[in-house]
Amino acid sequence: MGRATGPDTRSSAAPAADSHDLIRVVGARANNLKDVSIELPKRRLTVFTGVSGSGKSSLVFGTIAAESQRLINETYSAFVQGFMPALARPDVDVLQGLTTAIIVDQQRMGTDPRSTVGTATDAHAMLRILFSRLAQPYIGSPQAFSFNVASISGAGAVTLERGGKTVKERRSFSITGGMCPRCEGRGAVSDIDLAELYDESKSLHEGALTIPGYTPGGWGYRLYSESGFYDPDKPISKYTKKELNDFLHHEPVRMKIGGINQTYEGLIVRLQRSILSKDKESMQPHIRAFVDRAVTFTTCPGCDGTRLAEHARSAKINRVSIADACAMQISDLAGWVRGLDDRSVAPLLAALSQTLDSFAEIGLGYLSLDRPSSTLSGGEAQRVKMIRQLGSSLTDVTYVFDEPTVGLHPHDIARMNDLLLRLRDKGNTVLVVEHKPEAIAIADHVVDLGPGAGPAGGAVCFEGTVAGLRASGTVTGAHLDDRATVKPQVRQPRGVLEIRHATRHNLQDVSVDIPLGVLCVVTGVAGSGKSSLIHASIPKGAGVVFVDQGAIRGSRRSNPATYTGLLDPIRNAFAKANGVKPALFSANSEGACPNCNGSGVIYTDLAMMAGVATVCEVCDGKRFDAAVLGYKLGGRDISEVLALPADEAREFFADGAAKNPAAHAIVTRLTDVGLGYLGIGQPLTTLSGGEQQRLKLATHMADKGGIYVLDEPTSGLHLADVEQLLGLLDRLVEAGKSVIVIEHHQAVMAHADWLIDLGPGAGHDGGRIVFEGTPADLVASRSTVTGEHLAAYVRN
Repeated sequence: MGRATGPDTRSSAAPAADSHDLIRVVGARANNLKDVSIELPKRRLTVFTGVSGSGKSSLVFGTIAAESQRLINETYSAFVQGFMPALARPDVDVLQGLTTAIIVDQQRMGTDPRSTVGTATDAHAMLRILFSRLAQPYIGSPQAFSFNVASISGAGAVTLERGGKTVKERRSFSITGGMCPRCEGRGAVSDIDLAELYDESKSLHEGALTIPGYTPGGWGYRLYSESGFYDPDKPISKYTKKELNDFLHHEPVRMKIGGINQTYEGLIVRLQRSILSKDKESMQPHIRAFVDRAVTFTTCPGCDGTRLAEHARSAKINRVSIADACAMQISDLAGWVRGLDDRSVAPLLAALSQTLDSFAEIGLGYLSLDRPSSTLSGGEAQRVKMIRQLGSSLTDVTYVFDEPTVGLHPHDIARMNDLLLRLRDKGNTVLVVEHKPEAIAIADHVVDLGPGAGPAGGAVCFEGTVAGLRASGTVTGAHLDDRATVKPQVRQPRGVLEIRHATRHNLQDVSVDIPLGVLCVVTGVAGSGKSSLIHASIPKGAGVVFVDQGAIRGSRRSNPATYTGLLDPIRNAFAKANGVKPALFSANSEGACPNCNGSGVIYTDLAMMAGVATVCEVCDGKRFDAAVLGYKLGGRDISEVLALPADEAREFFADGAAKNPAAHAIVTRLTDVGLGYLGIGQPLTTLSGGEQQRLKLATHMADKGGIYVLDEPTSGLHLADVEQLLGLLDRLVEAGKSVIVIEHHQAVMAHADWLIDLGPGAGHDGGRIVFEGTPADLVASRSTVTGEHLAAYVRN
């Protein structure tokens, strides 16, 4: 009887495998997390909320996703791991129930000038295969349509061992690529203004070169002054034709300079290789400013900007070349592909159609495949990365999203919500870091972190349902149902900025007057032409300060003090107070701890295993030499000053022995943008996306300019922080500035003095002005998609 009932008993119990339905996190301490312990339900949509800097990304990306990726990497052989980034185990006691994590973040998609929307996805690769099979005339394999492959050929003798004898044979080879030989696949060529490179009235010994980094006495400068090709004491204007050619265009040649082997090359050849071959957005600010002055980028006349050689453009399918196809709006290209009917490539056509339809489904149908990936906003880049996931057959994986609604008009957020729910309904765990109430509303489970930011955050304030969050009394819960009111009175403009006949990208001969001296908000659905109208049509310079969404670039040695220029007045103040030179108070210069070279930690490389970082035993992580720490300012040493939060630093530099108006002004700007809690010496690599954008805004507030252009300043901001941002925008306007904001957030729209709405759709369905006027007029008329959503948002 026992044997008979045993199986029945076992079958009535749930299988052990079904019990693993939670992701358990115990004792998470990454960055500012304070021993966080939570349980997340699998195969559900969990949204993480909290003010910017509260620890959301540290928990989701820095702990859960990071450990999942580390464990997956460990399944590969040591040989393969040697080629992969070494990931350290997050600072957490227990992580259980993890599944494979697929991270879809807002990191820019790369700054390579040859990277496009097509190359960043599978679309361009499939399109090249399609043209190599069907296009007429036939020109070669798929690489013949690739602007990343150059056409090359060669011939020569090779030596072989055959039958015990040495035999010489003549061999030749030929590769047909699609790269335009004139621009090398970049679509643009550069014209250099020689007057910005050197002062021709001076000799090299008199400091003729004016290029950043080429200072007299430096190696870059000595390469030219000691090359021997020309007289360094002769003014450049007196050079012979041969001397000038050697100076500017000489081919690379090895020579000794100062007893060290160096490669000499003409100045323009060197600049083309070292500076102009890089994407401008990845350059340091002073290098970018030099490039803006010295170099003019124009459309390549050899390929008309298509990046492709003549033979690649000559092969066509139904009178359409691959360049024509890539220039089409993706929604139009999808229709063209569906019109092709050839059984020999049927699987390829089906896969390509599915990929192109995914673009439209995710709200990116207005893009084209030849759009440079470096020009995509953070939100667009994230949605492009989602393309690969939409048709995936994978289930029981964890998808991790970083504010997927960034850059989306309220009209488009519902579509994004549907995509997130579809991923969940396929049996996946979806973790989303988000601020928008419309996205929070669809959550099955909510984790709210806080209560504040930085050291004041890092704790779980609430865990449960959306309804529970509303009643929880947390900062997020209190602001979840916030609604703005339309201004009863608006400011009157002091003038206008005229834009006439703008045609950039999808703009359809747009002419508009942007009012000055007020807060003007430019809105419209994603892809309607907002950025094209403002960034491309408003002339740079002439008192215009642009604050875009570009990521802050910096190493672990960079911090708010170095990024904002705050460190300079601090170093000078220490030097003056102690009668020593300022270089002593830089951890990157003479004042650095000799043991860790100013890093504060010692890094030990363990090859394919995660490197180990240990606090320097000599300086105890303070980064400075012991002798330097003996110098004081206002009773504090340099390491103690850099450890101050901006709020305390503001008081420290306000009066007393440490009074410093220049430093006080900079930290005041940090507190004005809501970063008072941020340590002025905190590494930039530990800042959240919202914190980085506000840091950039604080830095640009010091720029001399009468017109401020802000591109989606609410990105990464919590609901509670938007009100503070609006106060900052008001202060700028009241100080006599003109503020132009490209924005989707309804609270910013309602606060505007003047609205310019573009649309009515995206791509070629947009590019027109559909409304100009006050927010009250737009709410009353509800004449556009934006008007409908704004009217539904504001309190009547």
